[in-house]
Amino acid sequence: MPSVAILLCTFNGTRFLAAQLASYTHQSFKDWRLFASDDGSTDDTLTILSRYRDGSGPAQVAIREGPRQGFVRNFLALACDRAITGDYYAYSDQDDIWEPDKLSRAIAWLETCPPERPALYCGRTGLVDEDGHACGLSPLFQRKPSFRNALVQSIAGGNTMVFNDAARQLLLAGGGMVQVPLHDWWTYLVTTAAGGEVRYDPTPSIRYRIHPRNLIGANEGWRERARRLRLMAHGRFETWTNLHIAALEPLRPRMTAENRAVFDLFRGARRRGVLARAAGFRKTGVYRQTGFGNLGLILAILAGKI
Repeated sequence: MPSVAILLCTFNGTRFLAAQLASYTHQSFKDWRLFASDDGSTDDTLTILSRYRDGSGPAQVAIREGPRQGFVRNFLALACDRAITGDYYAYSDQDDIWEPDKLSRAIAWLETCPPERPALYCGRTGLVDEDGHACGLSPLFQRKPSFRNALVQSIAGGNTMVFNDAARQLLLAGGGMVQVPLHDWWTYLVTTAAGGEVRYDPTPSIRYRIHPRNLIGANEGWRERARRLRLMAHGRFETWTNLHIAALEPLRPRMTAENRAVFDLFRGARRRGVLARAAGFRKTGVYRQTGFGNLGLILAILAGKI
């Protein structure tokens, strides 16, 4: 029976944390351990975690103090802690609700993958409001996950991700202090760069709670699309790409030959004149999952904002 290490990061999560913890207990897959890293909560988060540990037992629940440098650093500190071991690893936010078959569905697919090959399960999410009422679904992506996609887009939230130890070894190689914008995008990047397998499940396995304190929203609607275009125009996409290229460079030897070539083309095309830049990116074959997303990508390339 494989084992799963659940990597939970918390910060002032009193309002919704209990429901998330209960959804672990209700998992049909039972061989899991919870590693909770709290990033300096000042509410009752630690009390809720301690009660859950007392009810589950210290062998199943471990609580630690986070690095207090934001959620990305907190998640990577857990993922890169060699003292935490398992056959599989699952990121978890503090305010979602897992469906009872979340882990079992992920593991059923991961068990079909060769253990020596990096593998990442992720997927779509159901959206709920602050009171837990359904209010929609995240976008459905249908193009194949790949390194060419990962260079320009993150397709799934970390709260949906479960990955094997071969993928975890890539995160270890990158290190817990790597400078990247998002831990989930980084996980998608390193897995695909090394030729790993990615399963994007179109059937939601979590209920993602939409509320004012969400760090990452649902990315839905024209208002959100317009906001992302404004951020692109102000250089956020370019800044994030700079971080990814710097972080991927030490992992270049672990890339497949094809992906090394794509990476080198991508990196070189960014600093050319507009026509050469457009031609270079065309050769890379990079793409996003939607028509609107690809339009934004074209605009970023032409404007030199990538």
